[in-house]
Amino acid sequence: MKLELYYYDQCPFCQMVLGKVHSLGLQEYIDLKNTLQNPKFRQDHMDVTGRSTVPCLYIDNKPLFESSDIIDWLDNNQNKIKN
Repeated sequence: MKLELYYYDQCPFCQMVLGKVHSLGLQEYIDLKNTLQNPKFRQDHMDVTGRSTVPCLYIDNKPLFESSDIIDWLDNNQNKIKN
């Protein structure tokens, strides 16, 4: 499973998702892509979705928006992610 999280540090919703990633011990399984530190990440994200909205978790190249949806997905799939 390929997981990429598009985020930036100043976003409180991103911080909620990052907190969940760390509390579940998933940081080594998710490629973190800071859209403010690397403009290419922002452009790649916009090319796929037409939006720059973060956080956005790409699950096998399919974007999932909304921090609460991402957190729920991480909670429900943490065992699959680690295997």
